[in-house]
Amino acid sequence: MLVIERRFKRCLSAWKQTYRMKRLVVGTITTPKYNEWWSIKEHLRVIPFELQIIRQDFERRNADLENKIEQMEEEKMNLRLDIDIQKLETKKLRKEKNKAEEELGSLKTDYKKLRLSIRTAGNTDAKRGFRKEFDI
Repeated sequence: MLVIERRFKRCLSAWKQTYRMKRLVVGTITTPKYNEWWSIKEHLRVIPFELQIIRQDFERRNADLENKIEQMEEEKMNLRLDIDIQKLETKKLRKEKNKAEEELGSLKTDYKKLRLSIRTAGNTDAKRGFRKEFDI
């Protein structure tokens, strides 16, 4: 750490000093001290540790998985609502079916009574009147 601090102080002092060159400058030119400082700056650049890279990757994956979990929970809630709706519709259809079966049963018994009454009626005129009335 001390070596780095010394180099940094040297570079800092190089920046504070003014250098004159005996050349004709066509474009921008850097001084040798600046070149030295630039190479040190590149070495001092912070390189993330492997652990930091792994942590960032883990956090990114964790965020993705949390989003997927939220989507799945919403989907689960929607499916539960669909199940409840289907149960209510099934219950309603069963009630209607039972009601229709009861009506069918009562119609069958009425029909049997009617047929029995037609058979037992001894008078043919009564039969004809019955048939005309019910279009049998």
